Amino acid sequence: MKAVILAGGLGHRLRPFTEVIPKPLLPLGERSVLEVQISALSRAGAREVIVATNYKSRLIEAFVGDGSRFGLTITFSRESTPLGTAGPLSLLRDRLDEPFLMMNGDVLTKMDFARFYEFGVRETADLTVGTKVITTPFRFGNVQVNSNGQIVDVDEKPEFKLEIVAGIYCMKPSVFRYIPVNEYYGMDMLIKRMIAANERVARYLVHDYWLDIGQVDDYSKARSDYEQHFSDEERTA
Repeated sequence: MKAVILAGGLGHRLRPFTEVIPKPLLPLGERSVLEVQISALSRAGAREVIVATNYKSRLIEAFVGDGSRFGLTITFSRESTPLGTAGPLSLLRDRLDEPFLMMNGDVLTKMDFARFYEFGVRETADLTVGTKVITTPFRFGNVQVNSNGQIVDVDEKPEFKLEIVAGIYCMKPSVFRYIPVNEYYGMDMLIKRMIAANERVARYLVHDYWLDIGQVDDYSKARSDYEQHFSDEERTA
C-alpha cells in the first residue's frame, strides 16, 4: 500500500503557531500530527508514504527523514506553487501506479486505514471518499410558524447533524485523467467533475475518532484528546 499525505498548507487559521512550525509538525504529546499519521499508516501495512510539501518544506523533510524509524519508506514531492488538495497528485502520476490512500496533513483519526483501503480497492469506483457525521450546535432558537403567522413551536439551540468530507481518500490510478497537470485543483472540484462525467464516487463513513485540526480551538481539543485516544500508541512507538 502507498499513501500520500498533503502537508503543504500555510495554516493561516492556526497562527501564530504555524508562523514557526508547519501545521503537520504541531506537537501532540511526544509526537507531531504527521508522526501520528505515518505511524498509523505503517501499522496498516503501508510500505511507502509520499509527503507532498510546499510551506516550510525543508523543515518537514528534515524532521520526518527517510521513514526508517517508522518501518517504511518516506519520499517527498515539493510544490513550487500551491496546488490545492488534488493538484499535488498531478506531480505524482508516475509514482502511483496502484490504488493508494491520500489524506490531509491536519487530520487526526483512529480509523482503520487497512480496512478503508480494502474497501476502496473492492469498490467499482476510482475514488472513495471518507466521510464523517458531525454535530454542529446552533446558537439561536429555531422558531416554527404556521400559515397564520403564529408561533407553534420553538426548538431552543438545536443541533444539526452534517455528513462532511473527512479529508481521507482511496484512489485508483485512473483518477488522474480528471486531474489537470500542475494547476491549483481542489478535491471538491475533482469530485464534482467526476460526478458530472457520471463516474461513480464511493463513500466510506468513518465511525472512529476523527478531528480536523484547522483552527486554534481544534488544536487545543486535539492536544487534550491525544492522551485519551493516542497515548497508548505513544508508549509503544
